[in-house]
Amino acid sequence: MNQIEIKKLSSDKPLIEDLIKLKPCSWFNPNTTSVEVALPYVGLDQTDISKASERLTRFAPYLALAFPETSATKGIIESPLVEIKQMKKALEIKFAITIPGQLYLKKDSHLPISGSIKARGGIYEVLTHAEKLAIENGLLSEDDDYSQLFSEKFKQFFSQYSIAVGSTGNLGLSIGIMSAKLGFKVSVHMSADAREWKKQKLREHGVNVVEYEQDYGVAVEQGRKAAQSDPTCFFIDDENSTTLFLGYSVAGERLKHQFEEQGIKVDKDHPLFVYLPCGVGGGPGGVAFGLKMAFGDNVHCIFAEPTHSPCMFLGVYTGLHDKISVQEIGIDNITAADGLAVGRPSGFVGRAMERLLAGYYTLSDQDMYDLLVLLDKTENIQLEPSALAGMQGPVIVTNNSEYLQRMQFTPQQLQNATHLVWATGGGMVPKEEMQKYLKLGRI
Repeated sequence: MNQIEIKKLSSDKPLIEDLIKLKPCSWFNPNTTSVEVALPYVGLDQTDISKASERLTRFAPYLALAFPETSATKGIIESPLVEIKQMKKALEIKFAITIPGQLYLKKDSHLPISGSIKARGGIYEVLTHAEKLAIENGLLSEDDDYSQLFSEKFKQFFSQYSIAVGSTGNLGLSIGIMSAKLGFKVSVHMSADAREWKKQKLREHGVNVVEYEQDYGVAVEQGRKAAQSDPTCFFIDDENSTTLFLGYSVAGERLKHQFEEQGIKVDKDHPLFVYLPCGVGGGPGGVAFGLKMAFGDNVHCIFAEPTHSPCMFLGVYTGLHDKISVQEIGIDNITAADGLAVGRPSGFVGRAMERLLAGYYTLSDQDMYDLLVLLDKTENIQLEPSALAGMQGPVIVTNNSEYLQRMQFTPQQLQNATHLVWATGGGMVPKEEMQKYLKLGRI
């Protein structure tokens, strides 16, 4: 994209200038519509989510054996939901604002097995592929006890096949650990910004880590190419996989159950605002879809991205989706939020979800470090930088009177609101790495 094309785009879409200047900004989508109207554009529905949930239930006996840390939940991989009252007070002081409603944290950062939101989609897609192979080869039926997969017989069977994925880190961890445990040969193609400790952890699990000096897009492209030359290799495509998307979407009905247990109401008079860090879009898109199916028009999902990697914001705002990358408008895609360091968004997620997402905003790396320290000090919860991207969301929504008026929220509805920050990763960060993060905050 040349300078003339960028100028023309900027004149039509004035926020482009702010994105290019790396200025934190927000955009609330005027084209959002009801779930009923938007659903045909997604191409999936509640039946698909239910099938995904049933598959995870079938695999639960296996997971409980293969990963003892899931035995307490009988092999169901789920994260805690916690209220963060002290953090809410700290945000109000820091930003000189009163946030109406309650503030909660969904700790996907502490999901078992791989310590990030990617444990939802990544593990689900590996299990889906393993089930397909085992059933096709007459080794398994859906009525069987899946705990039998935890055996040398199945390990030997899966060792004939391989799995590949391109990743900035967390998806690679989830897919690598799960695939290796089942017995697959697995290669994770890691972009330049992937953390060294994540590569090391994968190697400890017997995973082949292929490193690149370029960004996420190149790692995915090379992973896809390598898989195409091997008929026994299955490539997991974070950009376009409906299977990954459905693995994430199960979170909606799980959260609804947690809300019921904790007595948290969600209806027209008790709106729910959810803030999701976004990289290529598969994880937050799938979760947002699941939330929309669980709570309908009473949930409002907002994506958060680094100022250096605002790919989904750019794609949906311009309507160009995966036909534009941040690099094409002069943004470097270099950020401390390694899981969000993506230059080009998923076209599938952008097009499927653009009518269902309330808004998008960007924040700086320093903002993320500052919020990381604030959360540690107020709640003693440690996350990786990218997982803090959603923490500014309640401030941005509260400050945006134009959006609140357009949606016709009354002061009473906002007072009854629940704000939920989706913490996407950090539960497995080594202590020495976490100390480095904490030293970078200015609080």
